[in-house]
Amino acid sequence: MLLSGMSYKIPEIPENSFRITLDLEQSYPRLDTILFEALQSQNENDDLKSISKIQFKKLFTEKRVQIKGQNAKAKSPVNSGTTYIDILL
Repeated sequence: MLLSGMSYKIPEIPENSFRITLDLEQSYPRLDTILFEALQSQNENDDLKSISKIQFKKLFTEKRVQIKGQNAKAKSPVNSGTTYIDILL
């Protein structure tokens, strides 16, 4: 499914996961910082909205944070533009 004017398709959402979409105007040096802020500001998943820093870190160590089906690292840089992040529940 290609969207008009775009040359990539939106990745499938894995089963039993929560997707957060980051639309960034600039790059960020670390994924964990911007993702934690995004989770706190969303209103679709109360558990992830109120997640503690310890629980949040555990998502990365348990490889439950994915970008395009690949395990994401907390210290990975994030480019500007749209990034789809899936958190396996």
